[in-house]
Amino acid sequence: MSAADDVQAIHLPGGFSFSAVTAGIKASGRPDLALIEAGAGATAAAVFTKNRVVAAPLEVGRASLAETRGRVRAVIVNSGNANCATGKAGRLACERVCSEAANLLGTEARQVFPSSTGIIGVPFPADKIVAALPALLEARRASEPGLRQFAEAIMTTDKRVKIASAQVRVGQKAFCIAGVAKGAGMIHPQLATMLVYVLTDLAAGAAELQRALRGACDQTFNCISVDGDTSTNDTVLLLASGASGVRLKDAGVQRKFATALLAVCQSLGEQIVADGEGVQHVIRLQIEQAKSRDEALHIAKAIAHSLLVKTAFAGADPNWGRILAAVGACGVAVSPEKIDIAIGSQMVFRRGEVVAFDEARAHEELSQPRCDVRVVLRRGRSGLRFLTTDLTAEYVHINADYST
Repeated sequence: MSAADDVQAIHLPGGFSFSAVTAGIKASGRPDLALIEAGAGATAAAVFTKNRVVAAPLEVGRASLAETRGRVRAVIVNSGNANCATGKAGRLACERVCSEAANLLGTEARQVFPSSTGIIGVPFPADKIVAALPALLEARRASEPGLRQFAEAIMTTDKRVKIASAQVRVGQKAFCIAGVAKGAGMIHPQLATMLVYVLTDLAAGAAELQRALRGACDQTFNCISVDGDTSTNDTVLLLASGASGVRLKDAGVQRKFATALLAVCQSLGEQIVADGEGVQHVIRLQIEQAKSRDEALHIAKAIAHSLLVKTAFAGADPNWGRILAAVGACGVAVSPEKIDIAIGSQMVFRRGEVVAFDEARAHEELSQPRCDVRVVLRRGRSGLRFLTTDLTAEYVHINADYST
């Protein structure tokens, strides 16, 4: 079975264990502290937010990866507090959590990778987290239920867990990839609030992993948007335990790994968008015949971030004029007489002129949970697929009340 066909099953990579507990960070009393442990250590690669305001755990995690040259023993994630805009005290508190966890695990603090998600500007509750660490380590287990508990504990405004996996055979051996993500709002990765942890039991070097992760992110997490806001805490972390005995440098493995990694990341990206705050409709934008991929991405973002377009999607209104206006206003020297726009299964605008189409059918297709919108520019040979959403009253309600 191909990786793309197999991402719905849960294939657990060897070498990792998981746990989650309640530390008392969330007012709801739900689990809010989670652990991934690589018992024998793992090679790591990561990409982070491009927001210039960066949370303390990103500063600490990025520095630790540089110092260890990409080695991680454990990942500690808290939800309910972003530990961002908390000053020197926030960074010291983050470092304290890593140090205390390292002492319990018998490793170095720099091999404990921290992540946080939640409200910005609230003092970081290090005492609560440190007090919960013994129970967190005691609860760890290498099982699917453990992975699901981890996925649940890192959620904030998410409505459902996000997990994808793949198993790939290489001769008589096989390796697995499993990914967990959280994110529902502040989703506009440059790389969103988006945390993604991808685990594999392949053996690989840090530089090899970094190249593979960057390529997968550019095609997936960097091509999704819910609200156009970039979080201060975005992190995508890839860990490789080597437990399968399959090496990335072995013949034919690199291509198979890249395909499987892309499939897992695509699944997680689609799950994040579908679970977006207040989302009723996921729109799969296809931009075709642009001069370059960057141009296609720029145009896709212009459409995806237009409030008029997003509210039209919310009402399942096939208002192609708003899409055309967003393209024309984005700064790219497009020629309207060369543009085609299709909504669902119908062409609605061709080469600068409206096309007679069945509006009721277009409305019905836009009313579905997922709908395709295609824009053809006739400027070149490049294109991409970009996932976005509608903008609903529920999104406003969620974010108007978030910190209270």
